[in-house]
Amino acid sequence: MSSHSVALNAGLQMPLLGLGTYKLCGPADVYQAVDAALAAGYRSFDSAAVYRNEADLGKALRELLPKHGLTREDVFITSKLGPKDQGVKAMDGALHSLSQLDLEYIDLYLIHWPGTQGLQVADDRNPGNRAQSWASLEELHGQGKLRAIGVSNYTPAHMKALMQSCKVPPAVLQVEFHPRLCQPELRSLCKEFGVCFQAYSSLGKGELLTDPVILEVAKNSKRTPAQVLLRWAVQQGVPVLPKSSNPERILRNAEVFDFALSDPDMDRLSALDCGQRFCWDPSEVA
Repeated sequence: MSSHSVALNAGLQMPLLGLGTYKLCGPADVYQAVDAALAAGYRSFDSAAVYRNEADLGKALRELLPKHGLTREDVFITSKLGPKDQGVKAMDGALHSLSQLDLEYIDLYLIHWPGTQGLQVADDRNPGNRAQSWASLEELHGQGKLRAIGVSNYTPAHMKALMQSCKVPPAVLQVEFHPRLCQPELRSLCKEFGVCFQAYSSLGKGELLTDPVILEVAKNSKRTPAQVLLRWAVQQGVPVLPKSSNPERILRNAEVFDFALSDPDMDRLSALDCGQRFCWDPSEVA
């Protein structure tokens, strides 16, 4: 891996830049995006059971890695346990992801959501289901099938409970993170626990690309708004997962390591924090 990576507590390096594959549907779309991403230098790919593209991603990588002179060991693959498999079905869910991807191991496997499909958010069975899922992930980690395990969309309360009960600490917490949602409490908890804090939805589902402050910073630094948003995160050591099916945009989104934002610009962007979410809010999940 290049220097553009972070060391995980599980003993492996995770690239700071990965391709998010949410909404990448069908073999052709996935193949085109993966091809463009590998050409642009991406070495990390983020999928999930609920994206329904694990099989297409696995197939695209098998076909494209040789074309780009790469091997399985050169890429970092993340997938996630679907909320329908939370609890007793977690072992089967994780093994299904492995078989869909057609890999001997997954680099990072996350519990996608703290709740359970079919249960109310306040249902007091959710904590037990999470604990059961985590125990299954720990077992598969011990077998080497999941090289690192982690969580996504956990709140500070969910993280504290996990840290108290786990045998293997989570390597990564993946949450929504951008200038309007800076997540200071979660970030300091992750730092305290030695957990890598990773961002998704860095562009705020595209809505942040027209924010006046972001546009001004982009204009002054002669960069696109997307590049500024991604740079803001990686400059703080936070890995990002921009998603796109457009080869040109995939290439542009990778150009975040050849410039830096000034301290005043970083501060201006961080000052936009107002707790705004563009994605789901896990704070009500028991």
